[in-house]
Amino acid sequence: MSLKSPRQSLPRLNALRAFEVAARHESFTAAAEELGVTAGAVSQQVKSLETWFGRDLFQRHGHGVLLTEQARAALPELVLAFDSLGAAVGSLKQRTGSDKVNIAALPAIAQLWLTPRLPRLYKALPDVEFSISALEDPPNLNRELYDLSLFLGEAGTAVSGIELATDMMLPVCSPALLAGMIPLRNPADLASHVLLHDATWGNDWGRWLMSADQMDIDPALGPRYTLYSLAVQAAIDGAGVLMGHKILVADALSDGRLVAPFEQSVPSGKSLRLFLPQQQERNTIGNDLIQWFLAENSGKNAP
Repeated sequence: MSLKSPRQSLPRLNALRAFEVAARHESFTAAAEELGVTAGAVSQQVKSLETWFGRDLFQRHGHGVLLTEQARAALPELVLAFDSLGAAVGSLKQRTGSDKVNIAALPAIAQLWLTPRLPRLYKALPDVEFSISALEDPPNLNRELYDLSLFLGEAGTAVSGIELATDMMLPVCSPALLAGMIPLRNPADLASHVLLHDATWGNDWGRWLMSADQMDIDPALGPRYTLYSLAVQAAIDGAGVLMGHKILVADALSDGRLVAPFEQSVPSGKSLRLFLPQQQERNTIGNDLIQWFLAENSGKNAP
């Protein structure tokens, strides 16, 4: 009677995934945020993997965790393995001819740049089902199944992604505010107005005021908004003067909801960039979508 020895199986994929993310961040809390679970769940998965190996993979201390030397040496191969798995799933999705397209975008881009263009996009690709996700941080397109992402990157540098537009900054406000009782004829008049701020881009006013030689105006005064779209709406409602990023306020300037009281603009150092998964082959929908965004940037899609 023949005997079959039990085969040694690999650790559970969830445990490996939790370890890989925790190892990249060297933090269970940051790993939990990326994975959308609790830090306790990450810790439990890592502990199960350590039990499987029969040794610790992290050194625990009062301020957090540190990888062991052996785990740190193996991490690059594990990262590459998960990247390859994500790419393989993405490639299978492309080859199945799926008519669903998932787009990730910075919230301000999704609300202020992409949304006004969606009717033209739907008209150009009527058989495609689009899903838009607003994310604060760019997704890892080698793993997360987004077909493309739209984020702001550093302008004029050899970074990844396709540069669609370079951004400039200038003050913007509502037409009613401009025509109001408080003058707004030159940059010095800003001292008598409320300055609206985006919480993330906190130095915008400082840079513009310096370029306008208005160092007596405090660039830190005024309310801050955690979403740039909220700051734009506040400016439209006449709450004050906002430092406008042309990429994001172009439509509001074009239709008259906002006006620019001064012509002087300065580079923001940012550009609108289109990011794509690193896959060699794309289906027809993917290629058409890329061409649409490039044409939109050149103005060829405008009605």
